[in-house]
Amino acid sequence: MSRVLLTTFGSYGDLHPYLAIGIELQRRGHSVTIATVPAYAGKVTSEGFGFHPVRPDIAAGDTALMEYFMDRRRGTERVVRFLSSAVRDSYEDTLPAARQADVIVSHPITAGSVLAAQKLGIPWISSVLAPVSLLSAYDPPVPAPAPWIIKARALGPGFMNLFWRLGKYNASKWVRPIVALRRELDLPDTGNPIFEGSHSPRLVLALFSRYMADPQPDWPAHTVVTGFPFFDRDHAPEETPPELERFLSEGPAPIVFTLGSSAIFAAGDFYRESLKAVERMGVRAVFLTGPGIQGLPERLPPGIMTARYVPHSEIFPRASAIVHQGGVGTMAQAMRSGRPMLVVPFAHDQFDNAERARRLGVAQVVYRSRYNAASAEKALRGLAKCEAPAALLGDKVRAENGAATAAGAIVAQIPGLGS
Repeated sequence: MSRVLLTTFGSYGDLHPYLAIGIELQRRGHSVTIATVPAYAGKVTSEGFGFHPVRPDIAAGDTALMEYFMDRRRGTERVVRFLSSAVRDSYEDTLPAARQADVIVSHPITAGSVLAAQKLGIPWISSVLAPVSLLSAYDPPVPAPAPWIIKARALGPGFMNLFWRLGKYNASKWVRPIVALRRELDLPDTGNPIFEGSHSPRLVLALFSRYMADPQPDWPAHTVVTGFPFFDRDHAPEETPPELERFLSEGPAPIVFTLGSSAIFAAGDFYRESLKAVERMGVRAVFLTGPGIQGLPERLPPGIMTARYVPHSEIFPRASAIVHQGGVGTMAQAMRSGRPMLVVPFAHDQFDNAERARRLGVAQVVYRSRYNAASAEKALRGLAKCEAPAALLGDKVRAENGAATAAGAIVAQIPGLGS
């Protein structure tokens, strides 16, 4: 039995893939510890994993912080600066768990775990959750601060490479504390800690479907595209609430609206405008609202229902369409469901994920700044052309087994077990 340390930070979309991989590793007889923010302790231990708390902590439901991080133009910068300022704490917190591990798997922005692995000389595997983290010039992603750059794809990889170099230079200011700590630890310079420096020379796990992105010439060496690792239970296995089950069974399939586990705290008028759109269309809908009511009326019109949370794997396949923010975890479940979608990106990787779904023919996209009842209605009425491609994509994604592929690749890198 080997000891695997998985490190992560962020929303449920950042935690769930590692829970899925951990479950598969446990099934194969390995010991798994997950190092992440203290707020996830209950969720992690309920699955039988070891848990190791790592700063910085984020309080569940911190609306002000989530709104601060979900800014389109500066959200990613704010997240990176926040983590960079706390990297010494993260590094020191990770060290005790790292010393007990045979291999460490890092999340794209857990720089403290990368430093711990390199300082201790422990085999290190990196992972990315979405294609945007690989920053290819041949298949350029859509950055949230500058979504217009998608029009420059026609200028070729030479131009895009120059654009990314300028972006990396600007982002180098965000990570100065990480660079300083690396020097203090007498570790060699491996490049920008959130770009090339976050990728392991041993193995990079691309934890998404190959239908989202094909391997590119400028991806890191030894990258393995695993497929999505799926997990979406809450703290314990849940059944669909009886009232929701009745609602789903007693009428036409509804449109399901959700904003994941982060954008939900920066929803603004999303739910109110969505309600107006479905009323104008005369269709049924389910709003997954998180812990708040999101400004919806106490008495909802007939054919409309709300729920705090329902596992996406249970409700998405029963939807006529899915409206969501484009986070990679929600996108994965929507793709697997085989249902067409309207993506309303807020920040971070969501703009790129949305564009990839649009190119696959399974989605319409309306930017958050342009989302209202009229634009939502128009896009939803245009989803009929997405139904057949979405169903075909769903079959393909369901045929992948991201958790098993990732677990197998991890085990192959463990000294004494791998090839």
